[in-house]
Amino acid sequence: MSKQLAYAVARIRALEVSLFSDSIIDQLMGAKDEPQALSFLEEKGWGDSQISRDPEKMLEKEEEKIWETINELSVDKEKFSVLFYPNLFHNLKAAIKAIGQGKETWQFFYDDVELNRDEMMEIIRNKDFASLPEYMQEAAKEAYESFMHTKDGQLCDVIIDKATLDAIYKDGKNSGEAIISNYAETTVAVADIKTALRSSQTKKSLEFVKRALAKCDTVDVEALAKAAQIGVDSIKDYLRTTVYADGVEALEHSPSAFERWCDNKMIQTIQPEKYNPFGIGPIFAYVIARQNEIKTVRVILSGKRNQLPEKEIRERVRQMYV
Repeated sequence: MSKQLAYAVARIRALEVSLFSDSIIDQLMGAKDEPQALSFLEEKGWGDSQISRDPEKMLEKEEEKIWETINELSVDKEKFSVLFYPNLFHNLKAAIKAIGQGKETWQFFYDDVELNRDEMMEIIRNKDFASLPEYMQEAAKEAYESFMHTKDGQLCDVIIDKATLDAIYKDGKNSGEAIISNYAETTVAVADIKTALRSSQTKKSLEFVKRALAKCDTVDVEALAKAAQIGVDSIKDYLRTTVYADGVEALEHSPSAFERWCDNKMIQTIQPEKYNPFGIGPIFAYVIARQNEIKTVRVILSGKRNQLPEKEIRERVRQMYV
């Protein structure tokens, strides 16, 4: 391990101390309302003096801090490419729909990716698919032609969402890093399970489901697609034969409990890195942990804002990394 990477891991170990634990999340849950929760977060160093009391800007600032830290550590951001694919492919999806509907100002784009709004719009407007990264070209052309002919936004989403998962999976498996490979595996498998459940509930055809599912090692997409055709109970029966069997109990409890289980599964995937003194693993895990922390805080703030019962909020609260 290089001296630079050794320093980066040591720095991450120091930063892990400030990650929210389950007990801190309990304290945040104890706030009587959103303003009190925001005050608690400010005391913990969240946001900055310019965005006090604005929950969305506070959360955006915390996301920015993650990548500011990575930049300060001089860690190659290419190592984190699997985390940027969703936003990059979202920009592709948004550009196709904006141009296809003639409503170019209606779509939301991410700026902190390889191709921002203007760049992606220019490529799609000119049908210059060869200017896209190679892993996007085929899906972009298919999604564009499909949407222009049918205006079927759901089909456009299916094509691009599957391409996103395929890119994450391929990059993860080729990374040479166990944690990134495991992250990719869990990401794709959980996404497949969610897709099968939605498809079953909305009575999608077998062809549709097969087209939407991305291949991975821990889920047999053929078996999952067939189970989706039979019904949710059949999906549960299939999941009981896999490493995701513990998700069935959450699924039977409620949709929000299952969403929580999905995110907790990822945290469980990266937790061994707390004890790994070498390599990129602890740094990658820290990024995932921070993103999970921000998502959990967003859930709590939203619950406080909408005056949801504490029990209902807790059902959505994610497991912490530390």
